[in-house]
Amino acid sequence: MTVSSAFMRLTQPLPSRTIVVAILGVIALVAGLAALTAQITGDRGIAPVASSSDIDVTGIEVDVRGDTAEEARAAGWRKAQRDAWAKIGGPNLPDSQIDGMVSAIVIERELIGPRRYRASLGVIFDRNRAGQYLGGGSRGRSSAPMLLLPVTASAGTYTMYEVRNPWQRAWAEFNPGTSRINYVRPAGAGGDLLLLNHGQSMRRSRTWWRVILDQFAAADVLVPVARLEYSYPGGPVEGTFTARYGPDNRYLDSFTMDAGSPAELPEMLSEAVSRMDSIFEAALAAGVLRPDPTLNISTTAEMDPALARLIEIGRAIQSREAAITAGELDPTAPAVAPNATEPAIVSSYVVQFASPDAASIDATLAAVRSVPGVRGAATTSLAFGGTSVMRVSFGGSLDALAQGLRERGYNVTQGADALAISR
Repeated sequence: MTVSSAFMRLTQPLPSRTIVVAILGVIALVAGLAALTAQITGDRGIAPVASSSDIDVTGIEVDVRGDTAEEARAAGWRKAQRDAWAKIGGPNLPDSQIDGMVSAIVIERELIGPRRYRASLGVIFDRNRAGQYLGGGSRGRSSAPMLLLPVTASAGTYTMYEVRNPWQRAWAEFNPGTSRINYVRPAGAGGDLLLLNHGQSMRRSRTWWRVILDQFAAADVLVPVARLEYSYPGGPVEGTFTARYGPDNRYLDSFTMDAGSPAELPEMLSEAVSRMDSIFEAALAAGVLRPDPTLNISTTAEMDPALARLIEIGRAIQSREAAITAGELDPTAPAVAPNATEPAIVSSYVVQFASPDAASIDATLAAVRSVPGVRGAATTSLAFGGTSVMRVSFGGSLDALAQGLRERGYNVTQGADALAISR
């Protein structure tokens, strides 16, 4: 090859890459959509059982004999009913009367022989019929609606609703009808797993939490954590269970349990759920388990007028001192109380603002609340990645509010009783 031919080959235009880039972009988009579809579809989600106010007694062990397997089983069920009735403090009644108050027998585990019956049973009594013998059994005051986020930690992986797991199933099968805790138990299907994951339990932004809690009509969150350690395949399983609550993932209590094999794991988790419920009830009775007031964003719009006035005066003093330090104000000039000549009339205005993420929402709210004369600001509509809306209580005109926002570096577009701000 001559030098000239080589030079001509190098100087020829390369094939256009536009089509190649476009094809790769389409492939990436299709792959992304396929991944997202795979993430929210499939065999996920366990619907919680319908809870009732019936009296549920679990873990009744029976070991009886009979002439036939059927007779032994019937005798075992009668004994379970008597033992369950005694366990809840019922008076001495004949078997026929106790049987009339039983609404269901739950088989937890059973072994049936030719003339022997061994089982672990649960007995559910109808509260309407049994309550008259138990004095009504006042349950006390129930908690506020609590969103339940059960976390499973196993082999270094933390999961919640991403895949079906035994800990999620144990909570779905739990009947909280007689509990003082008002559980909100998501099924974990569809888009739930995109919002509810272990990462969410580690977030601290109240705005993020408020959006999720509003989706499920809850006031706060409960996070029961189950750490499962398998000794070897098919061997014993050790469980460490920790009860946490609130947006700050606060610690309540913990305990450990053991299962002899994976086959005994569901029974261990069912008992662990009952102990977790007892921990949450004890925290409620002690006044610890109550909704976090910082989650109620709207409370900032209802600030005490006297407190708001003190904050406003404090800001004015800080501004005066800064002006004196900068040489912009004579120290001998008399101080003027802010809004001293303005009527104490508080108006409500709508402010639209860009909200690409939770941090920007918190920063915008803080900046708006720092404007002198603002009594409170609370979001009324949140759109992450779009435009959100807040309602601002302001002791002044819309023009004054717009000017205060401009002084804080915002571009302000003014409308009828509404503003749109951006950076």
